[in-house]
Amino acid sequence: MLAVAAGLPEGPQWAYEFKWDGIRALADIRGGRQRLYARSGTEITVAYPELAPLAQQVGDALLDGEVVRLGESGQPSFTALAERMHVRNPHRAAQLAASVPVTYMIFDVMRLDGADLTGRPYRSRREALEALGLGGARWAVPPVFADGVATYEAAGENGLEGVVAKRWESLYRPGVRSPDWVKVKLEVTGDFVVGGWRPGARRIGGLLVGVPGPRGLIFRGRVGGGIGAAIERQLLAELEPRRTPESPFAEGLPREDARGAIWVRPQVVVEVKYSQRTPDGRLRFPRLLRLRPDKPPEEVSDAG
Repeated sequence: MLAVAAGLPEGPQWAYEFKWDGIRALADIRGGRQRLYARSGTEITVAYPELAPLAQQVGDALLDGEVVRLGESGQPSFTALAERMHVRNPHRAAQLAASVPVTYMIFDVMRLDGADLTGRPYRSRREALEALGLGGARWAVPPVFADGVATYEAAGENGLEGVVAKRWESLYRPGVRSPDWVKVKLEVTGDFVVGGWRPGARRIGGLLVGVPGPRGLIFRGRVGGGIGAAIERQLLAELEPRRTPESPFAEGLPREDARGAIWVRPQVVVEVKYSQRTPDGRLRFPRLLRLRPDKPPEEVSDAG
């Protein structure tokens, strides 16, 4: 189940959780063995061996949560987590589990002891989750709060990404982006698909980004800020193999943006911070935050 991006809803019908900057993961636990799955459905069990002992605390369950890498200050770091995400070699995964361990933040349960809980309200599922008493060095059940404004302020004070508000009576709807779950980010950010780049003083002077439309990408601007040496290397590793002679944008770009552009297949998603939009939808003062290898291009939209 996915959340929609919107303003902070208020009222006694809502519960509030911190928004963790990590990778969504389902833990399917049966008979003392656990298998982890990414949002795409890909199995990622081998990448996080330090989470395997969780299966000893519950007999049969399907848990929903976020895999995060917590720094020394206790704040999640997606950049640090990126080192773990695509590891599929057990030996390398074990090494990283010791040096760059993750934490599994568990916030929902969809199956318990063979019973399907998706048709029960969030309040009931939350009670069932808390009754399990899950807790360990590498996993936790974060708290839920009743005061949305205070939770939002606390998220900012602790350097967290934001808040997720959930209706107490909401059912769990797999694969649905439901207004019963609302994500509220502390910064104005959005996910965009890279359609190309323009060289500059560095190899990548600015990314040309957009959102999917019926006839190609809809141009949303050129992103030059935030591209340091490390993220430039990551970008080039993803974009160079995707070069194409044709522009993936539905309409021709303004001359100052298209001049010298190198086009790519629209398959790479990035997260961008910006102040606001122009009347034609272009981003004002955009700055690249990170790549989003966990998000497919078809899930990108102006609605968030």
